[in-house]
Amino acid sequence: MLNLEQVFGCEVENIQMCDYPDFCDAYISKAYIHLGRGSRELTEEELDELNENGEYVLEQVQKYLY
Repeated sequence: MLNLEQVFGCEVENIQMCDYPDFCDAYISKAYIHLGRGSRELTEEELDELNENGEYVLEQVQKYLY
């Protein structure tokens, strides 16, 4: 399970204003995770896990828009 406090640099795609306020079609296409002395890009499996958390995705959409 990902520690969301360590995830950063999220890139969100498929933001459609007709989906406002839910943005249910948006998803995180790229993100990074802090690892002790460095960081790395999330794997496809980790991105899938991250995108299952609709609340987190919506937060990232709102950060991008506002």
